[in-house]
Amino acid sequence: MKPRRPVSLGSEFNRFWIGQSVSTVGDRITIFVVPTVMIFALDASAFQVGIVAMAQYLGIPLLGPLAGVLVDRWDNRRTLLACDLARLVAVAVIPVAYWQGWLSTPLLFACVAVISGATIFFTVGYLVAVPAVVPKDHLVRAYSRLEGTRSVSEVSGPSLAAGLYGALGVAALLVDAASYLVSALCIRSMRPWGERTVAEGSVWERLTAGFRLNWSDPVLRRVVVAAVTLNCGGPVFVTVLPILAYQGLGVSVGVFGAAMSVAAVGALAGAAVAPKLGERLGTGRMLAWALLLHCLVGLGVLAAPALPAGAVIAVTMGCYGFFMSCINVSSAPIRQSRMTATHQGVMHAAFRTATWGVIPLAALAGGAAVSLLTGPLGVLDAARVTMAGGTLLAACSFLPALRVQPLLDAAERQKAAEALQADGGGAEPARAEGAS
Repeated sequence: MKPRRPVSLGSEFNRFWIGQSVSTVGDRITIFVVPTVMIFALDASAFQVGIVAMAQYLGIPLLGPLAGVLVDRWDNRRTLLACDLARLVAVAVIPVAYWQGWLSTPLLFACVAVISGATIFFTVGYLVAVPAVVPKDHLVRAYSRLEGTRSVSEVSGPSLAAGLYGALGVAALLVDAASYLVSALCIRSMRPWGERTVAEGSVWERLTAGFRLNWSDPVLRRVVVAAVTLNCGGPVFVTVLPILAYQGLGVSVGVFGAAMSVAAVGALAGAAVAPKLGERLGTGRMLAWALLLHCLVGLGVLAAPALPAGAVIAVTMGCYGFFMSCINVSSAPIRQSRMTATHQGVMHAAFRTATWGVIPLAALAGGAAVSLLTGPLGVLDAARVTMAGGTLLAACSFLPALRVQPLLDAAERQKAAEALQADGGGAEPARAEGAS
């Protein structure tokens, strides 16, 4: 018997897939290179690094809910093209400004904010694009391929970015700009799809419905509180990490890039293991313990410089990524199980806006804390204290998540009791017959 060949998803999807594969790798380059440029080329302070890191997430609270409403009303294909072109220009401005001698923190903030805002709209439209070009019975395969590409970019991106920066310097960002051009050309070559639709309800009704749904459900409310707490401290850790590595520990760009790739390998391992852990522990219990362990392993960075800095960062971030995957794998099914299909979209949009909306402030706070503490402590200890504080704050997310599994179990028992009651008419005679 001949082995079955993989089912083709069609030329339209393949074009989209190629464009997104190239663009996703390009994204990792900018995320890595921007703080590196600030620290080495601009001699930026920790506070300035925090400001630009804040811009990376600023579009989420400002544009997240609105993007979900507006993309439904716009031509989706044109929206994706506009987002790619906007990101291309915003990324290309950075090296050009550097060569002209007028690159500054405010300009970097503006460029990163534009990239963030365009990415918000692109992400929403991206979720509409796949069903528009792939038959319904092949959607899982399509999303699997796109997710696989994203995972590969997470692993290879930091090392590639470090190599490009070592060879090209600031010009490495032009590679990301070119990746957006490839994505735009692939989308442009596809047949027209994604015409605007008229959504039911006013913009305000759509904006507010998701927030009410998240807060009224006891399980969703606890997941929201846990995620907000995690994102109050976690971004402090992530923002300060390159400052600790470059300025505090003297790690080279190449070593740091390799260490961050190890972190992505940990995330891949976590994604593979998490489904089995969820079956054994329960998704709610796995969520709670993954939140706690994700935060506590971050304290591993304190082992440097007593131990080799590159190895410490690699091992710490590998474990950090592993438990982050466990959090993501358990959080989404929990939320989906509590909401009907009719309200899934607004519920997820509101959840992301509420929980990611604190990230810009947390990133800014991390940079500000290091700046304030560098005078009395020095940059190494200032970074270590700030990262430890952010990690311990994030670990408090474990507390609201503790009640999630008991509530899920109670809901399952109630559902089973209702099913038994509905079937009770035929169950009683069977028990009487057995007793006789």
